[in-house]
Amino acid sequence: MAAARAGTKNLVLATVAFAVAFVGWSLFAPLAKGFQDDLDLTDTRTLALTAVPVVLGSLLRIPVGALTDRLGGRIMFPVVLAFSALPAAAFGFADGYAALIVVGFFLGVAGSSFAVGVPFVAGWYPKERQGFALGIYGMGNIGTAIAAFSAPAIVSVFGRETLGLAAAALLLATALVFYRLAENPPRPSAPARYGEVLRAGWKLWRLALLYFVTFGGFVAMAVFLPKLLSDWFDLTLTDAGLRAAGFTVLATLARPVGGALSDRYGAATVLVMVFVGVALDAAWLAAVAGNPTIVPVTIACLTLACFLGLGNGAVFKAVPHDFPDSTGAATGIVGAAGGLGGFFPPLVMGIVNDQLDSYALGFLGLVVFSAACAAVAFTMRRASPAPGGVAA
Repeated sequence: MAAARAGTKNLVLATVAFAVAFVGWSLFAPLAKGFQDDLDLTDTRTLALTAVPVVLGSLLRIPVGALTDRLGGRIMFPVVLAFSALPAAAFGFADGYAALIVVGFFLGVAGSSFAVGVPFVAGWYPKERQGFALGIYGMGNIGTAIAAFSAPAIVSVFGRETLGLAAAALLLATALVFYRLAENPPRPSAPARYGEVLRAGWKLWRLALLYFVTFGGFVAMAVFLPKLLSDWFDLTLTDAGLRAAGFTVLATLARPVGGALSDRYGAATVLVMVFVGVALDAAWLAAVAGNPTIVPVTIACLTLACFLGLGNGAVFKAVPHDFPDSTGAATGIVGAAGGLGGFFPPLVMGIVNDQLDSYALGFLGLVVFSAACAAVAFTMRRASPAPGGVAA
C-alpha cells in the first residue's frame, strides 16, 4: 500500500513537471500570427519560428534519457526545468527575428523533459500497469493547451515581458517542488547502453517511425493550428489559441486511454486503428482546404486529436515493454524521432502555402505517412503473440 501511494505521488509530480515544461516549450506557437504581422514574415519564416524549439528538445532527448538512466529523474527533472527558465525569461525581451530564433532554440531544452519522465514513471509500476501510468504522465501535454489559451491573453493585457517572467518563475518553482518532494523509483532502469539499443534494429526503428507520426503529428498540429485557424477563418490570436487548446486537451485526455487499451488489447492493435483514423481525417482536411468551413474542420481536427493521443499512449506502452533494461535510452531515441516529427510538418506547410496558396498538399503528406504506419502496425499485430506489447 505504501509503495502504491509513493508511485501515485511521484506520477502526479512527474505529470505536473512535464506539463510546466511544455508550457515553456510552447510559448511561440500561440503568438505566431502576431509575430508574422509585426515582423512582416512569410508563412515559411513564421512556421520556422514556431518549429525551432522542437529541434533542440528532440535531439536532447537522447542524452537526457541516458542521463536519467544514470542519475535518476529526481535530479534530471529539476535541472531541465531550471535551465529552461533562462530562455523563458529572455522570451519576454527578445527583439527581432534572429533573437527570437535563438531564444526558441534554447527553449527546446524544456521539450527534452519527456525523456526524463518515462523511465522515472515506468520504474514505479509493474509492466502490466505501465501503459496506463505512462498515459497519465503523457497528459502533461496539457501544458501546450495552457500556453495556447493563456499566452495571448497575458500578452494582450500585460505584455510579452510579463509572460516571459511568469513562465520562468513557474519553471523555477516547479523545479524546486519536484526536487524537494520526488523520489527515484525502486526499480530504476540500468545505465543506458546505446549500442545494445541501436542493435535492436527494426524493433527500435519501427517505434521511432510510429512516434514520429503520432507525437510529431500532435506537436505539429499544436504548433500549426493557431495560424491555420487565423488564416482560414480570420480569428483573433486569443480565439484561435482557445480552439487550438481544445485540440491539445482532447489529445492529452486520449493518451492514457491509448495506454490502457494497449494494456488490454496490445499496442499494435490500437495503432492499426489509430493510423487508419489519422489517414481519414488528414484526407478530409486536404479535401476541404480549398474552401474550408468551420464545422467540418472542427470535427476533423478534434477527431484527429483523439487518434493522435491514442497513438502516443500506445507507442509508449511498447517502449518499456520492449526495452525494460534501457528504457531511458530507448525513450530518448523514440522521443527524439517524435520531436523531429513535430519540426518538419510546419515547415512543409509554410513552404506549400507560400508556393501554392493552399495547405492541401501538406495534409496529403500526412495521409501517405499514416497509411505506411498502419501497414507497419498491422505487421506488428500479426507477429505479436500477446496483448502486453509488441513482438520482438
